[in-house]
Amino acid sequence: MTTTAVRLTGLRRVHRDVTALDGVDLEFPRGSFTAVMGPSGSGKSTLLQCAAGLDRPTSGTVEIDGVRLEGLSERRLTLLRRDRIGFVFQAYNLVPSLTAAQNVALPLRLAGRRPSRADVRRALAEVGLEGRAGHRPGRMSGGQQQRVALARALITRPAVLFADEPTGALDTVTSREVLALLRGLVDREGQTIVMVTHDPVAASFADRAVLLVDGRVAGELTAPGAEQVAARLAGLEAVPC
Repeated sequence: MTTTAVRLTGLRRVHRDVTALDGVDLEFPRGSFTAVMGPSGSGKSTLLQCAAGLDRPTSGTVEIDGVRLEGLSERRLTLLRRDRIGFVFQAYNLVPSLTAAQNVALPLRLAGRRPSRADVRRALAEVGLEGRAGHRPGRMSGGQQQRVALARALITRPAVLFADEPTGALDTVTSREVLALLRGLVDREGQTIVMVTHDPVAASFADRAVLLVDGRVAGELTAPGAEQVAARLAGLEAVPC
């Protein structure tokens, strides 16, 4: 087992003559929390999609948990995403007719595996919802629904959890609660998290903030503070194209 959960080398992604990523080299250590930030159109979401195996890069390599993604068949890539990668997005994407416990168990059932009640309870307990297992999404707040989405992503014990604006649809208080939960997963469980965000306060919960501009890494901040991140972002957005 390596100390690196995700490694990106020379990553390029070109969409219809537009270069979204231009030679990105990044490593995400195991048990770390990284925020990916940058101006609109900087390549943040494309980086996340390529790193998570949702999109194939034009060139370069992606390695997750020691496995290189290039050359994998669609079936093997699907199995890798299912078993070793967790996803959380701004939209909770819960099934309204299922309870919290059933939503959490869904990835395992879709994989043809029978989830144990203990595993589902443990995943819900990790996000502070052990008492909500029988509730459907319509009876839950936005923050609780996002916690169920987190539990669903964690049920497979992924090598890395990718989060795309996970607090974008939440109010300030609830978003801080979810961010504190993510921080706790890193500190207590050694979970690796890569989070795209536009919020400097959200980035301040991470170990480091990686800054992108025009598809390239423009720098990074260690133990970033919200004001420090905001100032760097303002400086990047002020640079003429």
